Amino acid sequence: MAQLIVRNLEDEVKVRLTQRAREHGRSTEEEVREILRAAALAERPAADTGARGLGSRMAGRFAGLGLDADIEEWRGEEARPADLGGA
Repeated sequence: MAQLIVRNLEDEVKVRLTQRAREHGRSTEEEVREILRAAALAERPAADTGARGLGSRMAGRFAGLGLDADIEEWRGEEARPADLGGA
């Protein structure tokens, strides 16, 4: 296990950490470990957690519906009205 020393921590922060630890029934040291653990795990990139980002989830949801077709307007072509096959 690694050790970490935090220097120049404001007194008010130390007091709040101690209060928070007491509220959770832990030592201040354990409370700080829990806070750091939660913060580090919450910051993991999507690839580390196996989770996919919103864009990837949206692309997967609509894959195969023809929405990935080339859009001519993106290549500088003039926009045309959609042909909805009716009227």
